[in-house]
Amino acid sequence: MTSAIRRDGAPALVDARITRIETIPLKVELERPATGSTLKLTHRCTIVTRVHTDAGVVGECFNGNDDELQADIIRLIHDELEPLLKGRRVAAIDDAWAATRRATEPFLRDRRVALRAQACVDSALHDAVGKLAGLPLHLLWGGARERVPVVALGGYYRQSGDLEALADEVAELKAFGIHGLKLKLGGKTPAEDALRAQTVRRAGGDDFVLACDANQGWSREEALEFVRRTRDLNLAWFEEPCRWDNDRADMAVVRTVGGVPVAAGQSELSRFGCRDLLVAGAIDVCNFDASWGGGPTEWRRVAMLASAFNVSVMQHLEPQIGLMMSAGVANGRYAEVMLPWRDPFFYKLIANQPARPFVDGFYTLPTAPGWGMSFDPEYLEFARRK
Repeated sequence: MTSAIRRDGAPALVDARITRIETIPLKVELERPATGSTLKLTHRCTIVTRVHTDAGVVGECFNGNDDELQADIIRLIHDELEPLLKGRRVAAIDDAWAATRRATEPFLRDRRVALRAQACVDSALHDAVGKLAGLPLHLLWGGARERVPVVALGGYYRQSGDLEALADEVAELKAFGIHGLKLKLGGKTPAEDALRAQTVRRAGGDDFVLACDANQGWSREEALEFVRRTRDLNLAWFEEPCRWDNDRADMAVVRTVGGVPVAAGQSELSRFGCRDLLVAGAIDVCNFDASWGGGPTEWRRVAMLASAFNVSVMQHLEPQIGLMMSAGVANGRYAEVMLPWRDPFFYKLIANQPARPFVDGFYTLPTAPGWGMSFDPEYLEFARRK
């Protein structure tokens, strides 16, 4: 790994400048719908963002799963963020973040659009900094781990044969090298979903990591009932167990009365929302989403806040950034991944991705600089939104 050098011998990172930003919208159909308690996904969408520099280095990343908002996000990047950033120093990421944050201020438009646009640019900028420094980002951030434990998001509801399919899915995960599942639930009664969790535990065995995610589908009483019914299953965490409108107070009750670790944070839009979860004593794991909340810069601030409360952190999905981010902080826990049918971009868009990237429940981090990934140009064109 070598850093980029200017003609005068100084590192290019010192004063490399942003020249332009490129975006590519992607969309592919999933092999089957992914159905949870409050969601149903039929496609995987993302935005590839490239930050071009006068040093010849291009920072690139892909972020998000927005379909209806995708065109608005791209429009905002080019109409508002790119003019602000052209000519700025690549290394001045905090300054760039503060400048692009102004796009979130207009009161009468959907704030999600600006937050996601900011996240796309911020992620690509971090890649550019890593490439200019000649280091993978987790090492640049001070992380020493070479591999990260992973848990797969899965266990979506099936219309028929649900329990049998869950057992088959666990076997598929273990054969693929993944030794943990974050089970989707909250769309059935606590009794019915407890049977689903029990099925996973029996199929996976005692050493299999089992977490549960209700996607804010239950009342506090229903969440507590589920905890009582699954008390002997050794849940790693119970994610977003309660409905959104009073979730901080309700999750604190589930956590203290139920005695189960609680995870949340993905539905917050900033570090300040995560701070309030921490102060409320509502969570043991914070899974703030960098792609929804302004990028890795904000995610790392959340991680530092969480460390002051002895709370661990994960990135919500997005393993192309989540794996390195988890490894780049001392309180990073697991990284969330998915099987190829649910996240084709992680397996097909990343050209240097091993065909079987997981071994014994771990992912070995890339050693190339930045996010450590290069893109397959043929698949990129195949998935480009028409």
